[in-house]
Amino acid sequence: MFTKILIANRGEIACRVAATARRLGVRSVAVYSDADASAKHVAACDEAVHIGGSAPKDSYLRWERIIEAAKATGAQAIHPGYGFLSENDAFANACAEAGIAFIGPPASAILAMGLKAESKQLMEKAGVPLVPGYHGSDQDPAMLKHEADRIGYPVLIKASAGGGGKGMRAVDRSEDFAAALASCQREARNSFGSDAVLIEKYVQRPRHIEIQVFGDTQGNCVYLFERDCSVQRRHQKVLEEAPAPGMTPELRAQMGAAAVAAAKAVNYVGAGTVEFIVEQPPEGGMRFYFMEMNTRLQVEHPVTEAITGLDLVEWQLRVAGGEPLPLQQEDLRIHGHAIEARICAETPDNNFLPATGTLTVYRKPACTAFERGVVRVDDGVREGDTISPFYDSMVAKLIVHGATREEALSRMDAALAETRIVGLSTNVQFLRHVVNSRSFAQADLDTALIPREAAALFHQDKVGKPLAVAAAVAQTLLAERANESADPFSRRDGWRPHGITVRRFD
Repeated sequence: MFTKILIANRGEIACRVAATARRLGVRSVAVYSDADASAKHVAACDEAVHIGGSAPKDSYLRWERIIEAAKATGAQAIHPGYGFLSENDAFANACAEAGIAFIGPPASAILAMGLKAESKQLMEKAGVPLVPGYHGSDQDPAMLKHEADRIGYPVLIKASAGGGGKGMRAVDRSEDFAAALASCQREARNSFGSDAVLIEKYVQRPRHIEIQVFGDTQGNCVYLFERDCSVQRRHQKVLEEAPAPGMTPELRAQMGAAAVAAAKAVNYVGAGTVEFIVEQPPEGGMRFYFMEMNTRLQVEHPVTEAITGLDLVEWQLRVAGGEPLPLQQEDLRIHGHAIEARICAETPDNNFLPATGTLTVYRKPACTAFERGVVRVDDGVREGDTISPFYDSMVAKLIVHGATREEALSRMDAALAETRIVGLSTNVQFLRHVVNSRSFAQADLDTALIPREAAALFHQDKVGKPLAVAAAVAQTLLAERANESADPFSRRDGWRPHGITVRRFD
């Protein structure tokens, strides 16, 4: 086991890694930008090193400075978290050349899975099911259109180097293909520096189900079951749960075996996620196809921790230190049901426009933090902190666990009801609407759930925040007046001989 690690990230994931490191007696080093000088993750670590300006390109993406910080502090390993440099093969290589362990897969695995077209060719050789499509290198527009016509519409055009929902276009008709291709390629060039695309059959009523895998340096690889991430907005996840509703033991074993085969095809080490698109044909059942592999720890890893009773960050540290996997496949079991909600600073009724501002009030339900519990909240902010425009808009992850899905749903709704955030717009009420929607409550899941349930999810502020706040203030003042007596000091009217009274209502 390492004695000191550097965490090359910020916010919630940096705090998460630091918590496990502290429990294991491993010292941790934070890095921070100008905007994060007083951030929670800086306080959570034993040491902190300033690495640059507020913009990610001036700090969290400057891997040379991060490696310098690791050397200067004597860190033996670097944990990349998720996002930023977590799937950068050049960074993983640079760590190895500097004699610093990279807490993640080898650079070769990151590179092999980083380009969608090449990874799908690799998966085809490994016998992993693929969506019918074209993954070739010939990028002539006429050739691409020919392939789309051959596959049959609707098709999905995807940037080969893409991710995060960028560089994707669905095309319903042959005559619309050329315009959609040009638009997709423009976005791909601007976002990823490459306009290479692949074409796939657009799966009807798809579900997004992913398998958590873990490999070690001894050649062992296991799967830690699945997560259903079908509830999405703009191709980004909103709610995740495990196990996936409707999953049979037979299908789970097939998907798990396919995920392990995918990992072994690239000699995978550490935590990774193999994502599948799951088709739900009208005749029933489910068919799964490989979509991509994320060569890092996922945002939604706590739901897997909840149902397995394991600490995946601890597994990461042990495996990166050369230890074998703590458990084998036959030792792993599913316990109960878990759901995670991503609480974000955004305005759902305005196309999920990100919000910035100060967390004037930030109150959470009774919960654990960065460890398993009936209600768990992982966050990288505190009351009074600012959500800046420089980074992701996620405020916190709320995770609940129950014996059944119904119990977990009830706990999620109650926990969201007890979450109070003032100072900026959030999606807390939107999440409650989703949890209570017919489709989610009855596990009628697919990636179109949010648009399908739009009438029940958006513009649901029936009373209105200004009126609700005024009513609460009026009720408080009336209750106080009822308790007044002839004693002038019993009055709460705020009178003072000089100055202006400012009163806060919580």
